[in-house]
Amino acid sequence: MAYNQFELLRQRRFLPYFAVQALGAFNDNVYRQAIIGLLFYLGVDSEQRTLYTNLAPALFILPYFLFSAIAGQFAEKMEKQRLIVITTTMEIGIMTIAGIGFLLGNMPLLLVALFATGMQSTLFGPVKYSILPAVLKPEELTGGNGLVEMGTSLSILAGMIYGGLVFQVAGTWGPEAAAASVVALAVTGNLVARMIPRVDAGAPELKVNWNPVPESIRIWKLTRRTPAVRNAILGVSWFWFVGTVLTAQLPNYAELHLGAAERSTSLYIFGLALFSVGVGTGSLLCEKLSARTVEIGLVPLGALGVSAFMLDLYFARSGLAPQAGLDIAGFLAAEHGWRIAIDLTGIGFSCGLFIVPLFALIQSRTPKQEMARVFAGLNIQNSAFIVAAAVTGLALQQVFGWSIPQVFLGLAIANLLVTTWIFTIVPEFAMRFVSWLLVRTLYRLELHGIERHVPDEGPALLVSNHVSYMDALILAASIPRPVRFVMYYRIFQIPVMRWIFKAAGAIPIASPKEDAAMMERAFEAIDAALAEGELVLIFPEGRLTSDGDIAPFKSGVERILERRPVPVVPMALRNMWSSMWSRRGSAAASGRLARMRVPRRFRAHVAVMAEAPVPGREADAKMLEARVRALRGDHA
Repeated sequence: MAYNQFELLRQRRFLPYFAVQALGAFNDNVYRQAIIGLLFYLGVDSEQRTLYTNLAPALFILPYFLFSAIAGQFAEKMEKQRLIVITTTMEIGIMTIAGIGFLLGNMPLLLVALFATGMQSTLFGPVKYSILPAVLKPEELTGGNGLVEMGTSLSILAGMIYGGLVFQVAGTWGPEAAAASVVALAVTGNLVARMIPRVDAGAPELKVNWNPVPESIRIWKLTRRTPAVRNAILGVSWFWFVGTVLTAQLPNYAELHLGAAERSTSLYIFGLALFSVGVGTGSLLCEKLSARTVEIGLVPLGALGVSAFMLDLYFARSGLAPQAGLDIAGFLAAEHGWRIAIDLTGIGFSCGLFIVPLFALIQSRTPKQEMARVFAGLNIQNSAFIVAAAVTGLALQQVFGWSIPQVFLGLAIANLLVTTWIFTIVPEFAMRFVSWLLVRTLYRLELHGIERHVPDEGPALLVSNHVSYMDALILAASIPRPVRFVMYYRIFQIPVMRWIFKAAGAIPIASPKEDAAMMERAFEAIDAALAEGELVLIFPEGRLTSDGDIAPFKSGVERILERRPVPVVPMALRNMWSSMWSRRGSAAASGRLARMRVPRRFRAHVAVMAEAPVPGREADAKMLEARVRALRGDHA
C-alpha cells in the first residue's frame, strides 16, 4: 500500500502533539471571539468595541516581542514533552482567570488573561515546530508540516465560528458557556499533552540568558547564519504579512464588496472559510507534489499562485457590490460570485504550497541544538511583520484612500517583487522550481528503498549508474535530504543546467589529463562535504553510458573512501535509456553524441532503487559496480 501522511495520525509519536497544537489554536480563537460576543451581550457601545478590537491583537502579540528569546532558550534546554505539559498547565490557569472574567463581565480581567494567553503561546511556539524533526523522519517532514498547517488553519477557523456563536446559542447562559468552554478545552489539551512521548532537549547544557534584548539579537543572528534558512524565514514572515493584510480586510470586504447584510458575519466567515480550507488543502498536497522530499521548488509555485489569484480577485470586482443584503447563496448567484470564491480558495491553496516547504527547509537545514531558538527568532520576526501588515493596511486606506480591492492589487504586485528578490539572492529556490517542473513534467517516479537505506542524518557516499543529463535532478527529487552531486565538468557547464547545478552545490570534476587541478579541488570538496555530515553522490562510471550498459566503475570512489570511510549506498536508475537526454539513438550507435529529441514515452515511469549501505572500509569499485548492476537488473 502506498504511504500517505495521514498514517502519522495513527502514531503516538505524532497524534497527541498534533491534537495539542490544534486544541491550542482552537481555544485561543474561541476565547478571542467570545470576548467580542460578551461585549455585545453586555450592550457595550461601538466605540468601546472598536477600542477592544484594536487593543486585543496588540495585547496578544506583545509577549512575542518580550518573551520569545527566553522561550527559545527554554525550548532548547528542556525535554520537550515536559515543556508542553508545563505550557498547557499554564493554559488551564490562564483560562480559569478568563472564565472568572466571563462570569463577572470584567473586561480588564479578560484583557489580562488575553496577554497571558499570548505569553503562553509564545512559550509553546518554539516547541511547536522544533519538535517535528525529532519525531519525524526526513521524508516525513513535508507531510507532517502539511498536517500541522492544515490543523492550525482549520482550528483557527472553527474556533472563530464557535467563539462567535457561543453567546448567540447559549443566550442568557452565554458567560457560563464561554467560561466552561475555554477551561474545558485547556484541561483537554493538558491531558492529551501527557500522552506525547518523551523528546530529548536540543541543548540541555544551555545557560539561559534572562535579558531579552541581547538574547533576541543573538537569536536573530542565528536565523541568518545560513542563506537558505535566513530567506526561508523571511518567506514565512512574508506569508504572515500577506495573510494578515488579507484577513484583516475580510470583514469590511464582505460588507462593501461582496454585498453582505449589515452586521451579518456569514459572508465574512464564508470568505475566511474558503481561505482556510485552501490553506489546508494546499498544505496537505505538498507531500504528494514533493514525493516526500523537502521540495522547495513548490515555494515559487505557491508565490506565483498567490499573486495570480489575488490579481484576479481585484479584476473580478474592483468596485462596490452590485447588490446588498446578500446571504451566501445570494452572493454565489451574483455576478462573479463563484469567481471570487475560487480566488479566495486559490490564494489560501497557494499559501499552503508556499509555507509548508519553507518550514520543512528550516527544520532540515538547522542544527538540532539551535532549532528552538531559530524558531523563537522566527516568531519575533513574524510578530514584526504582522504589526507592519496591520499598519500598512490601515495607512493605505486611511491615509492614501485606497479601496480594499486596490489594497489586494498592491499586495499582489508587492508579493511578486518580494518573492523575486528572495529567489534572486538565493537561487536555490528558483533552481529547485525549474528542476521540479522538469522532473514532474517528463517523468513519473517510483522510489524503492530510499527511505530505508539513505541515512536520515550523518555523512554517506551515494553511487549510481549514469544514463542521462537529467540523472542528478531525478535523484535530487527522490532523496529527502540535500545532496551534493559530483559531475563531469562538461555536463556542469551545459547552459541553463549549469545555473541549476551550481545553485545546488554540485561539484565539477575533470580527468587528470583534462584538468588535474580541477580534479584535486573536487576531491577536496567531496571530503569537506562528508566531514560536514552531508550526502555526496558520485557517478563512478565517470561519463554517460553510450550503449545503455553500465561501464566499469573507476577507482575514484576508492580514493574517497580511503581518506574518509563513510557508509556507501548503492543506487540505480531504471528505464532512463529512452530519455531525451540520454545517448540512445543512431548517432550514439555510430559513436557520436546524440542530439536532444522528443522522448519515446512522455511521463515515462522511472524507478530509483537503493540498497542497504555498505561499510566504507569494505567497499571497493568492483563490489559497488556489482551492487548497482544487480539493482538495475535488465532495466536500462
